[in-house]
Amino acid sequence: MEVQETPQTGPPGRRAVLKGLGAVVALGSFGTAAYGSITSRTSGTDLRSNLTIIAPAAAGGGWDTIAREMQMVQRENQIINNTQVVNQPGAGGTIALSNLINMEGDPQTLMVGGTGQLAATIQYETEATLDDVTPLAVVVEEYGVIVVPGDSPYESLDDLVKAWKDDPRALPWTGGGSFDELVITDLALKAGVDLANFQFVSSDGGGEAIQALLNGTAKAATGGYPDNVDQIEAGNLRALALVAPEPVEGIDIPTALEQGYDVSLTNWRLLAAPPGITEEEKAELEDVILETIDAPEWAEAVERYHWSENRIFGDELTDFLETERERISGLYEEMGS
Repeated sequence: MEVQETPQTGPPGRRAVLKGLGAVVALGSFGTAAYGSITSRTSGTDLRSNLTIIAPAAAGGGWDTIAREMQMVQRENQIINNTQVVNQPGAGGTIALSNLINMEGDPQTLMVGGTGQLAATIQYETEATLDDVTPLAVVVEEYGVIVVPGDSPYESLDDLVKAWKDDPRALPWTGGGSFDELVITDLALKAGVDLANFQFVSSDGGGEAIQALLNGTAKAATGGYPDNVDQIEAGNLRALALVAPEPVEGIDIPTALEQGYDVSLTNWRLLAAPPGITEEEKAELEDVILETIDAPEWAEAVERYHWSENRIFGDELTDFLETERERISGLYEEMGS
């Protein structure tokens, strides 16, 4: 498989690019002091006075949406006196992860993460992993959707797969992160596409991926349904398949499974704090998260974005993350990464 940051002739091999991205991740934690203005811990500070939520991708994607909906709910319900959202894009969310690790002991910062970020730590073999921070909760999961431009010649998933198999290099894909690349790769494996010639245009977040699709840089994409629904409804994008284990009420898109392709990875959303916080601070942050996701405004967001609630805390979360790490590692091994 080949990964490219921008369209180019003769893109570098997958291994070379991933090593380059690993270097970017290493550099991504540069100057954590530059993020010092985000939040600073002082002895005895009430963590409910100020909270920063880091979205580890550019504005417009799934991580950003989770962060901004939480910000709104916390403001509306006075859960936190002042919540701010900061975007730290790069390398599938691992730059933000490195920065969070360097904010050790700070109880006034949360980071949104999830499947894609876990996948990126495996894909890029980063030193920074979720083991180095304080995972607090999984709150929701969302489903991906496979899309093409509205004027694309591909009317169905079968049409797209046939063209892809015939000439993989002529059909570059894009996605907003490592999770999306996993979904595309899983589809390629299930459809029998030659992975050696698979073209993937890397994008930072769902918004950038949509632009790559609309400006012709890519011919097909996968991303979160919430990221794409407006463009689908406007006719700018055509949805060919929902990546879900079963049909979802309110979403009139056939699943990949229904069309004969066993691809159903879900994108769960995690909240994590820096390492080194106290047990009391961890418990307080868990309470903040529970109060946020129990609010009626959050329930409205879940319905609006077609998320599926999946609340996981404590020991169950530890077991869940380990199971997911093993599952995703196995898929990368199958990919030959």
